Order: sequence, then C-alpha cells, then structure tokens
Amino acid sequence: MAVVEPLPDPIGGRRRLRLRSPATLEPIGEIEVQTADDVRAAVERARKAQPGWAALGCEGRARYLRRAIRVLLAREAEFTEVIAGETGKPEFEVISAELVAACDALEFWAKRARRILAERSVPLHLMKTKKLRLAYKPLGVVGIITPWNFPFILALNPAAQALVAGNAVILKPSEVTPAAGHLVEELFRAAGVPEGIVTCATGDGETGAALVEACVDKICFTGSVRTGRRVAEACGRQLVPCTLELGGKDPMVVCADADLERAANGAVYGAFANAGQVCVSTERVYVADAVADEFLRRVVEKTARLRQGVGGEIDVGPLCWPRQLETVEAHVEDARRRGARILTGGRRNPGYAGLFYEPTVMTDVDHEMLVMREESFGPLMPVMRVRDDEEAIRLANDSSYGLNGSVWTRDKRRGIELARSLASGCAVVNDCMITYGIPESPFGGAKQSGLGRVNGELGLKSYCQVQSIVVDRFGSRSEPLWFPYDAAKGRWLRRAMRAVWGTPLGRWLS
Repeated sequence: MAVVEPLPDPIGGRRRLRLRSPATLEPIGEIEVQTADDVRAAVERARKAQPGWAALGCEGRARYLRRAIRVLLAREAEFTEVIAGETGKPEFEVISAELVAACDALEFWAKRARRILAERSVPLHLMKTKKLRLAYKPLGVVGIITPWNFPFILALNPAAQALVAGNAVILKPSEVTPAAGHLVEELFRAAGVPEGIVTCATGDGETGAALVEACVDKICFTGSVRTGRRVAEACGRQLVPCTLELGGKDPMVVCADADLERAANGAVYGAFANAGQVCVSTERVYVADAVADEFLRRVVEKTARLRQGVGGEIDVGPLCWPRQLETVEAHVEDARRRGARILTGGRRNPGYAGLFYEPTVMTDVDHEMLVMREESFGPLMPVMRVRDDEEAIRLANDSSYGLNGSVWTRDKRRGIELARSLASGCAVVNDCMITYGIPESPFGGAKQSGLGRVNGELGLKSYCQVQSIVVDRFGSRSEPLWFPYDAAKGRWLRRAMRAVWGTPLGRWLS
C-alpha cells in the first residue's frame, strides 16, 4: 500500500512511478509502467506456452503448486519483509492473512482440483438411449487484476486456481503494491513453472486497461465498483467472461441475546484488522437497544487498547495512500456535522509521520451519513441502535452493496434465519470476515458488490470451459425423431406425451 508518485522524466519514453512507505513515507523503490505493447507481448508468450501446461493434467500441475509451498516456507522471512515493508501491515497480519492463507490455498487446490475438474457422466432423466459427459477444459490465458489491501493472497489464490485448471496467467498487481505481485511470479518461477505461464505486468490503470483489451480468455478483477463497471463493459464488448469482486459496506447485526464479549471482540477485529482496509470489514453495526450501552462500553474499552505504529508488536498499521486517508476523514467529518458522537479516535494519529488514522468508534449515526452509505475502507466503526432484529435487517439491507454480513446471537437457528435475510453474497453467524479464507465457500457479492464467485467448486470451474458430450449408446440405424415425418410418428409422439406427463406414474418416471 505504498504511496505512489509519478516521476517527472520518463526514460526512453516509458513512465515510471516512485513508491514510498505508507508507514514512514520513506522511498522504497520505483517501477516502470508497462505499455499495451508489453502486455500484448506477454499474452502472446502465455498463449504459446499454455498448451504444454494444459497437457500436464491436473496432477502434473498440482505438483508445481506443492513445490510452491516448499519455496514459500523456505523463504517465509523474505516474503514477510517485502510485504510488510510495502504495506505497513503488522508482521502478524502478513503471516496470518497472507502467507498462512497462501499455503492453505495452494495445498487445497493441489489436492482437490483433479476431483473437481474430472470428466463425469450425468444420468439422463428421459433419453435413456444416450449418455452425457461433462468435460472441463482450460480457457487459455487468464488476466488477473488485483488490489493493494491483501496484495499477495488476492493475487496468489486466483492465480493458483487458474493455473491448476490448466491456464496461463497474466497478473497485474496494484501500482501501490507491485512487489507483492512480483513475489507471486517469483514463487511460481522458483517452483519450476515453465516460462510464460505466470507473468507479472506492473503499472497503473493504463496497464490494467491494456490487459482487459488484450484478448485474454477471462478477466478476474478485484477492486472498486467504478473500475469494475469499466472492466465489465470492456469484457462485454469482447464477449470475454469476467469475475468481479468489488466493494462492500458490510453490516453487523447484534441481537439482544448475543454473547456480548464475543460480539465486542468480533466487532473490534472486524472493523480494525488491516486498518479497516478489507472488502468484508465490519463497516456498519446495528445493535439491539437493550444491550447497546454494554456493547458500546466493551467495544470502546477494547478499541482503546489497540496498539498502532510502525514495526514491532502492533495491532493496527497505516492506511494505504493519501486519497484513502482523505476519504476516511471526510466520512468522519460528515458524521460529526450531522450529529454523530465520537467515542474514541476520530483523528489522524499525531504520533507518526505516515498515513495513520486512529481506530474510531462512533454512535448516534443514521443512514443520511456517508459513513453509513459509502465504503469507508478505513478504521471506522459506526454503531446504530435498533429496536429489534427486524429493524436491524431492514437497515442492513438498505445499501447498494451486498458482499458480506454477520449476525450475532446465542440462538444459532435464528442466526441462520437472519443471515438468509441479508441481501448479500455471503453471511456469517457469530464470526466475521472469514468467508474468503474458507476455500470451500464460494465468495462473491450481490448488488453492486460484484459478479460471479471465487473459491469453492464454482470458483475453480469458472476458469474452465464446460463441454457437454452426448454419446449414443446403441447405434441403431435411425432415431424416432429423424426423417421422414409421418402421421404414425405424430400419433406416437402424442401418446408418449400423455403417458409421460399426463399420468402420476409417468411424471415420477421422468
């Protein structure tokens, strides 16, 4: 999440960007913006290499994913240092959310891809003289455009799925976290993945747009709603499939019977992990009025204990770049003007030069405020009192977003019912933010939070073309529906219709 600045003097006509640490504002490197020609050349190399990669089969490709795990474990300290230096994250968050998740994802797909993508027979309900088989074939070259908030795992996980399905990958990381993207390319290269199968294309929006227009076979995009719309429009024009994982404004519903200690701990973690820069952060809290005072007391107390800073044993790091910090400040000031009370935080942290904003809890909020309507993507927790569960769900669904949400109650059956009522692609009961970290769970949003799913069998199969193969079983010389048409065949069809769909036995057999 480095601070990005354009360098004034291009070298050889190529634009360059300088990066500074968001934690210290010190320079940490430069990158060259790759052009449309560079991207097209990378796609062409990938297209030439991909057939050989696909020919290895799932088990052959899975071996490379397992080699990547060994490389990652051997170089864990190096990877941790690079990611922490570029993002300002606490080292613990780098290890837990980026590296542990990466090892799990690599092993998960390596172990299960063969079963998930195996060619299979599907029983036919009516045409018993035929067999149906489904084959899953790689798409070809997949473009993956990734964000800066979890720059390693959000690049590695989709790349691993695309690779094990038999595709080549062009990865375009955010311009503010290019080093993490290069780590993904280096990891697979060190694992022996053939040249051209994984390529990292660094740059800004110009490079990302070039990848979308480069005639790849799928785009997997994670980022803002505004950019996601542009990606969808470009993919639609080219008839290229895309998966869009966009923003969130995730609600937390705290019922009157909730375990308040667990709920308060979950609220603080859900709102302030990664400085609130998570698409499934807890961005709105609706708490039953009967327990609101006690819930707020615990939340404020726990928030005040969080350690913010640079390096060492810290809990909350900096924001990503000045623009994000400005958004957080604008949301807090808008809430203040409209009558919100700041219970803790509410300002930049004066103790550090970097982009630090204090973890902030506020109440007396309503849906007229930006902090309850727009994605803050920062360390803010607005808490709103509600009469009952029904009002909480109504307000939770009063949003253009629908990525994730959580319900907190001791009655798990009731919790599941309330979770189903959330207008979101994912929901959690008595926990938060965990959905993406469960590879079995399809992850994605409703409404403006995106299209398609990543993870789960649905996610892996989305990197394939599904081919239906119908095989005749008996090889007779003709079929009843072939030429010639005559009255006898017509009478036979009418009798068959009545026998199959006009009687209870026929409908049962069909």
